[in-house]
Amino acid sequence: MDPVMDPVADSATGPAGPSGAGGRPPRAQADGGLTTGAVARLLGVAPTTLRSWDRRYGIGPAAREDGRHRRWTGADIEALRNMCRLTSAGLPPAEAARAVLAGAPRATAVTRRGQASRAPGALPLGGTRRECRGLARAALRLDAPAMEELLAEALDRYGLPAAWDEVMVPALHAVGRKWETSGERYIEVEHLLSWHVSGALRGVRAAGPPATGAGLALLACAPGETHTLALEALAATLTRRRVPVRMFGAALPVAALEEAVRRTGPDAVVLWAQSHGTASGSLAARVGAIEWGVRGARRRPAVFTAGPGWAGRQPPGTRHPTGLADAVDALAALGTR
Repeated sequence: MDPVMDPVADSATGPAGPSGAGGRPPRAQADGGLTTGAVARLLGVAPTTLRSWDRRYGIGPAAREDGRHRRWTGADIEALRNMCRLTSAGLPPAEAARAVLAGAPRATAVTRRGQASRAPGALPLGGTRRECRGLARAALRLDAPAMEELLAEALDRYGLPAAWDEVMVPALHAVGRKWETSGERYIEVEHLLSWHVSGALRGVRAAGPPATGAGLALLACAPGETHTLALEALAATLTRRRVPVRMFGAALPVAALEEAVRRTGPDAVVLWAQSHGTASGSLAARVGAIEWGVRGARRRPAVFTAGPGWAGRQPPGTRHPTGLADAVDALAALGTR
């Protein structure tokens, strides 16, 4: 389960101000307009992004005080709201701006096809789905409602595992790479996006009761391993497929893992390791040697290793799925043995 992820975020968009997206409206100025800073706090868009949209695309205030200072009117702010909605839906900023200036309805603008221009300095968007681009941009704005909407839309439209592989993973990596190349800025963006992805995955419900003969899958991160999202995606997809799951999350101690295996008697145990430091071949061997059941009919679990930490160090007797879909198919098939 080592998905390849591509950057999709637009560097023209920065973190939100103190109010965040949809925050408390600021008090209007005496002349009825708002400053760029006040509008940025209102919409959860960085002031530099507003200036960039004005300079590059003409999405700016109709009037300027003393010919220099921006004062945004209600109509100007509504245009910005439309711009935010369209970019959150995955439309490139240049195309979104053209739609806003032309007065195109949101649905019409989002479904348009064509070559998308890219602003200088922006990270490459590649051939990602529009929901992925929108999710990354919403995360950079700290726009929680937009993230929830886009995640729900992706799950409803594509289902799992496609929503994970083609929307969530690329957006997570885009934000992670932006953090790595920005002097450790945007940590709050990564945390917020991870939280909402986790919430969306945990909200997935089974299509019905466990399938007849389905085997139990026990999922756990190796001791010391705190990265859980990929395992949460596996748990959600198995749940949707009506495969019984016991998900133990991050950094499960060895003794607790062994006790859980003995108590539940799973058909399979999946051990996730993000790094080589948490991938333990001896742990995989210990888990695979645990037996349960009545004398004469003792059983052992199949052990699956998952995550990039196991690369180049696959323990004997274990399986290593190539991706989420592969893992789900293999685990679902165990119940038919």
